[in-house]
Amino acid sequence: QVSLLESGGGLVQAGGSLRLSCAASGLTFSRYAMGWFRQPPGRESEFVASIRTTGITSYADSVKGRFTISRDNAKNTVYLQMNSLKPEDTAIYYCAADRAIVSTTSNYWGQGTQVTVSS
Repeated sequence: QVSLLESGGGLVQAGGSLRLSCAASGLTFSRYAMGWFRQPPGRESEFVASIRTTGITSYADSVKGRFTISRDNAKNTVYLQMNSLKPEDTAIYYCAADRAIVSTTSNYWGQGTQVTVSS
């Protein structure tokens, strides 16, 4: 049974940093692309960042230069380092796993972790 467990969310002031983690189990982690999505209050889910099995990364324009996605295959964990946080980054953050390209239709999702950025 595949499980993705996010952690690291919380309340932070604008300009601050947080690091999210997503620990995966029940799958061969190194064979999966991993990604982060977020759902701001009252809005649809949106792509944040992804990292392929090759290590190639992709970012939403809104987070480029501020967020960094990375993975540790030995720990079956993907990270999202978030710097220079803004109030508009407030959302529930979810990680996803896919054998191909992560998207909103990917099969495996975590339960989410709340990030709140105060102004």
